[in-house]
Amino acid sequence: MTISKENKEFIDSLIDYYINESESYRQIAENFVPEIGSVPDTAFGIITGCVYSGFLQAYQNQQQSPSLEDMREFNQIIKERAPLIKKSILDPHRFETNKKDVDENEDSISKE
Repeated sequence: MTISKENKEFIDSLIDYYINESESYRQIAENFVPEIGSVPDTAFGIITGCVYSGFLQAYQNQQQSPSLEDMREFNQIIKERAPLIKKSILDPHRFETNKKDVDENEDSISKE
């Protein structure tokens, strides 16, 4: 692991935030119908883009640049959390999360 604990916690908090706000990002994506092929996929792209931007901003604030290993680790974090992000987009009213819920969902996903 090359991402610092603080940056990893920041990334996790960003993902949690965007999961909780996924309905807003779905609505943004819906504004682009019929130009887009998939509202959920577009919302997912917006959310992951925002998390990525926050990740880069965290490094910039520390006057650093992420290494290739940092980028790989970031991508792995997103990949692991992707099912939860997608679920929150597909059913935002039923998907309210706090850190405990996220951890429980990740445990059940990893066991599948």
